[in-house]
Amino acid sequence: MPLAIGTKAPDFALKTKTAEGLKEVRLSENFGKKNTVLLFVPLAFTGVCTDELCSVSGGLGEYASLGAEVYGISVDSPFALEAWAQKAGITIPLLSDLNKGTAKAYDVYLENLGGLGIGDTAARAAFVIGKDGVVAYSEQTPTPKDLPNFAAVKAALAKLQ
Repeated sequence: MPLAIGTKAPDFALKTKTAEGLKEVRLSENFGKKNTVLLFVPLAFTGVCTDELCSVSGGLGEYASLGAEVYGISVDSPFALEAWAQKAGITIPLLSDLNKGTAKAYDVYLENLGGLGIGDTAARAAFVIGKDGVVAYSEQTPTPKDLPNFAAVKAALAKLQ
């Protein structure tokens, strides 16, 4: 079960790769300033993950108008995530949870990627974190092939306005 609504969101310090080099992103930097959407995806360069983050990238203005910063989180390295973003046209910041600590903290750690035998990842999940640092929306999809309910994510953001 993913972290429950009403829970204080665990802070994290994850790396992203930018043109300037590696940059650390902390969830708490948004507290008091803007809402945050966290999208956990199992693996870079996979079809469903690419479709999801490309779709969100294409509608980023809608999330911004709802006062939200959107981050994708994957267990891949920041260098692999940068290559994926460039190849696929993903424009949201992609954060590397290489040690899987953030997936574990949000209770979306997925052992053995659903029995496929290719390693442990994050499950596909979505969280809305309010400016107060409290989880306002929490969803882990039934399988890694299922997308989050983005209408519900946007509705949760609208309630925080």
